[in-house]
Amino acid sequence: MRESNGSPSLKKAKLENDNIIENNIKLEPVETNTKVRLCPYLDTINRQYLDFDFEKLCSVSLSRINVYACLVCGKYFQGRGTNTHAYTHSVAESHHVYLNLHTLKFYCLPDNYEIIDSSLEDIKYVLNPTFTQEQIFHLDTNTKMSRAIDGSLYMPGIVGLNNIKANDYCNVVLQALSHVAPLRDYFLREENYSKVKRPPGDSSFALVQRFGELMRKLWNPRNFKAHVSPHEMLQAVVLWSRKKFQFTQQGDPIDFLSWFLNALHKALNGTKKKDSSIIYKSFLGQMRVYTRKIPSTDLDDKQKRNLMNTPEYQEVVTESPFLYLTCDLPPPPLFIDEFRENIIPQVNSSYLLSLKPLKIFIMDRK
Repeated sequence: MRESNGSPSLKKAKLENDNIIENNIKLEPVETNTKVRLCPYLDTINRQYLDFDFEKLCSVSLSRINVYACLVCGKYFQGRGTNTHAYTHSVAESHHVYLNLHTLKFYCLPDNYEIIDSSLEDIKYVLNPTFTQEQIFHLDTNTKMSRAIDGSLYMPGIVGLNNIKANDYCNVVLQALSHVAPLRDYFLREENYSKVKRPPGDSSFALVQRFGELMRKLWNPRNFKAHVSPHEMLQAVVLWSRKKFQFTQQGDPIDFLSWFLNALHKALNGTKKKDSSIIYKSFLGQMRVYTRKIPSTDLDDKQKRNLMNTPEYQEVVTESPFLYLTCDLPPPPLFIDEFRENIIPQVNSSYLLSLKPLKIFIMDRK
């Protein structure tokens, strides 16, 4: 009897073959993460209210543990579970989208599920900017302006630092250090210093971390605003300087620069060797100091000449290390220009440095 393709015999054989194949193959169940969902409240995020420059404290309990940022109003709250401050805020104010400031994960409250959406990457980048080696290499040649949320244009690296009260003396130093290319390139990549180990109980490394965060925010090309607040950096300065430098009262920029460079060098496990830290690699220099003993004025000329020929009165040259040098600026002119303003004299820094060799004369009082 002839069998067609649609005959019962062929269908039965096909089904048996399919059963054999299914028995030989292990079918693994597909795992679906039901806790990760798209959130219908993403349009409630207000990027103009987001400011991650301040200390990451809960606005209610002042706790630093497990802090979340409300992406609707910008406030910080602790916790995510029931009866936490973030949970209460989400129910009371109907603010549903939150960002964990430590894990950089987004959550929807009070439903308590994680949000994964590529449209939130810009918020994560503002909180924690990162740079590649290629980006760092082109920083000095890049002339492209960036645009903030409010439409204002700014140049990365040349942005304002907020004056909280009397911290302008710190701001000028931090701005200047952010344009020292070797120092900037080092701190723009956190991996350069993240493995530095400090002795147990020593938390001075937080000063290094805060300075690195500030450096990356100053050079962030995707900032939401055209200015940066150094609040966390200044709090670390107040703590580790034991309140010698505060942002509530004026201080000397030179004193702050000297302390800050030495504090960073020490926190990076620096020693007296030149290449022991990025601070010494960038700033450590040598200055020649000429020292000579001068005979007493009570002696006559012949006695003075005889003494000057002795080894004791010969000129001694030593080299003294330094991290910075103060240069004497030329005095301002007495006359004013046609706009009735004082004329600011222009002088090359190389000329000022050429005047720096130090000569010390010691008078013999004998």
